[in-house]
Amino acid sequence: MEKPQVRAMPTERIRYRYTSLQHLLAVLPLLLVWSTEAWDWITSNASGSEMTTSLSTWFALVLVMLIAWHYFGVTLTASKAVVHNVRHRTIQWPDVQAIRVENFQGNHIVVIYEADGRRTRLRTPTTGFLSWDPKFDEKFSTIDQWWQQHRGPDWTPGLLAEASTGSPPIPAATTDTPARHR
Repeated sequence: MEKPQVRAMPTERIRYRYTSLQHLLAVLPLLLVWSTEAWDWITSNASGSEMTTSLSTWFALVLVMLIAWHYFGVTLTASKAVVHNVRHRTIQWPDVQAIRVENFQGNHIVVIYEADGRRTRLRTPTTGFLSWDPKFDEKFSTIDQWWQQHRGPDWTPGLLAEASTGSPPIPAATTDTPARHR
């Protein structure tokens, strides 16, 4: 009997969000603060309403953080990258001039440079001390390859304006190797 062959279906979209470990590591400092506050309640004989109000506030803060971080991310499609921040931002692949890794507040983040000089920092993927992602390099490579495969045959490199540093414009990425800075 012959086994059926399964063909690999091309992925139509990829979505990156914070990992479970990143959620946990981000909440740990809040839990530490809350536990010290709880210890103060126990040792100071605080009133029940004071404890309830404070506990409710901390619980709500953690809940909002977890919900928001589940929403944030980036979705890659054949024609665009959809950046999910507080507001959605859609970046068409032909408008992208480079994708790089930069340091921001002690973390490595992915930045998309557009032809009009705009740079968009992605909330995910990211990696750092309290937001460690063991697959960060793989995710960055996937985003870069996705852009190179979907930017279209008419794409031409332009000059990137480095507005944040005040330095002269630099040439856009023209090779097939990712423009990665660490």
